[in-house]
Amino acid sequence: MTIGVLITDLRKTRGWSQGRLASEINAAFGTNLDREYVSRWERSKVVPGPFYLRCLSAVLDVPLAVLEGEVKRRTFLTDAAGAVIAPAVASDLLSLGFAARLQGGPSVDAWEAKLATYGTEYMSLGAADIQRRVSGELVVVQQQLENPRLWSAASRLMTLYAKTFPGSDGAKAVHWYRMAAQAADESGDDDARVWVRGRAAIALGYEGASLGVADVLADQAMAISDRPSLGLLNAIFGKAHAAAIRGDADTARRLMDDGRRVFDRAGSYEQTSDYAVPWWRLNVFVSLLAARLGDESAAVAAQDAANKELPAELPRFATHLEMHRGLMLARSGDVRGGVAYARSALDALPSEKHSLTLRLLMEEVEQVGAGALRD
Repeated sequence: MTIGVLITDLRKTRGWSQGRLASEINAAFGTNLDREYVSRWERSKVVPGPFYLRCLSAVLDVPLAVLEGEVKRRTFLTDAAGAVIAPAVASDLLSLGFAARLQGGPSVDAWEAKLATYGTEYMSLGAADIQRRVSGELVVVQQQLENPRLWSAASRLMTLYAKTFPGSDGAKAVHWYRMAAQAADESGDDDARVWVRGRAAIALGYEGASLGVADVLADQAMAISDRPSLGLLNAIFGKAHAAAIRGDADTARRLMDDGRRVFDRAGSYEQTSDYAVPWWRLNVFVSLLAARLGDESAAVAAQDAANKELPAELPRFATHLEMHRGLMLARSGDVRGGVAYARSALDALPSEKHSLTLRLLMEEVEQVGAGALRD
C-alpha cells in the first residue's frame, strides 16, 4: 500500500472531501494547501515531506510512524530481526530463515497447530513470554509463502505479534496490523482477511489508539463480508469503541447492538483462545464500551456477567474488568478514587503479565482524572 492509498483511506473514513482535508490542515497549521495538492498526494504524484506528514498525522488521528512507514517501507525480514535488540538473537533469526528455506518448514497443518497453541498462550502469558518466539516463527513462515494458505498463517502470526509489541504509543503495532492485512489479502481467504482486520480494529479501538486506522480496518472487514463471524464481531466492536472515544454515543450504541446480534450467530464456545469470543469476552468488550459511554448500569451488568464465566487462569482479563470500574468511578466524579482503584488493580497483576493494552487503559483513567481536576 502506498502513502497515497493510506491518505485516501483515512480521509474517506472521516467522510471528508479532498478540499475538506486541505482546509483542516490549513486551519490547524496556517498553511495554504488546496484540493489539487491533496489529490497529487493521493495519486502518488507527490510524496508528503516531514512537515506535511506531521500535519496529516494530527488531523487524521494516525501515528506519525504509520505514515512514515508507508513512505519508507522496510522489508519483512528487517522488521522481524530488528525487533530483537541483541545481535546474537538477530543472528539466530537469520539462521532460522535460511534453514527453513533450505530444508523446508512446517506443513500447513503444523502451522495451524502452532497458531492454536499461540492463541491459547496469548490469553494467559505475558507479551514478553511469547513475542520472541513469534519473531522466530515469522522469519520461518516467510520462507514458505509460495502456498497461499501459509499467507493466512503468516497474517495471523503478524496480528499476534502486533498485539505483543512493546511500546507506549502503539505505532509499531499499527505498522504490523497493516502488514497483516496485506498478508491476509495474499491468501485469498476472506475469513482470514476479515479476522485479521477485525482483530486489529478491536485491539486499537479498545486501547483507544490510532482511531483512524481502527475505523479503516473495521470498514474494510465489513466490506469484505457481512457474514456473521468472529472477525466481523471484532470489527464492529472496534468501530464502536472508536465512536465512543470520539463522543459519538449514538453510533457507539448502534454498533454495540449490531455486535450483539452478530455474537448471537457467531459467538464461540472455546473459552481461552485469542481466536475465540465467548460470552465472558463479549462482556469485557461491552464493559469498557459502556464505561466510556457513561452507562454505569450497563457496565456493571457486563462486568458481573463476565466475572461469572471468566476462567480463573486468565487473571489479566479480571484486571481489565477492575480497571473498567476505576474508569467508571473517575467519570462519575470520584477522580482520585477511580485512579487509585485502577492503579491498585494493575499493580496487583504480576508485572510480567502486563500488556500495552493495560498500560493504555491506565493512561485513559489518569487522563479522565486529570481532565476532571483541571475543570
